Amino acid sequence: MFVSFLKNSFKLAHKYPISCHKLQHSKMMMYTQISKTSRELSKCRHCSSSVGCGNKVGFIRWYLQMLDSRPILTKTITCTLIVTAADLTAQTIVAGSFSGQYDLIRTMRVAGFAMVILGPSLHVWYNSLSIFLPKRDVISTLEKIALAQILYGPTMNAIFFSINAAAQGESSSEIVARLKRDLIPTAVNGLMYWPICDFITFKFVPVHLQPLVVNTFSYVWNIYLTYIASQQKVAASA
Repeated sequence: MFVSFLKNSFKLAHKYPISCHKLQHSKMMMYTQISKTSRELSKCRHCSSSVGCGNKVGFIRWYLQMLDSRPILTKTITCTLIVTAADLTAQTIVAGSFSGQYDLIRTMRVAGFAMVILGPSLHVWYNSLSIFLPKRDVISTLEKIALAQILYGPTMNAIFFSINAAAQGESSSEIVARLKRDLIPTAVNGLMYWPICDFITFKFVPVHLQPLVVNTFSYVWNIYLTYIASQQKVAASA
């Protein structure tokens, strides 16, 4: 297309001679248009090689704007979606196939906990840590990890197990028995998973994105957690 355009331009120039100044101006305009068109074509080729790249960039920009304008709501919805997906994955693994029958009541319990307690608490927890321990050096990062493993993690696990058990109709003595059975093993298993995740989060991720990164890590963890929470209740005398 460009070669044909150039040939026609030279033919017209030979047939209708113009001044050198006008000719130079025409060349500059032509080269500018060619350069602009080439850039547009290159951009189109790049986008076509990456499916939906414009949509992806637009979604990321929208999500970051929502984090700025409505941080608690955005983080809570994100947390709820990830926890819900984790519970459905756990049920699929237990069933052994995608065709298994899902316990949607169980999923609603898990999603309700994420929406009312877990999501908002993540926002408060990470913002508070950034205020009291604002540095990102190794010592501060290790202090944050220790606080997460000693305070936040066990507290959230205990609340989740208790609320989930109560929602299933378990008595207070049965809930206590469940906590005695499940809480310490869960905390020990958490020590094998969360410290490295927390180190990456606290050391390298901006505060407003930390709940998103933690929720991403927690997808795998919540598969395990919802599986443990779905175990049979313990006899009160155990």
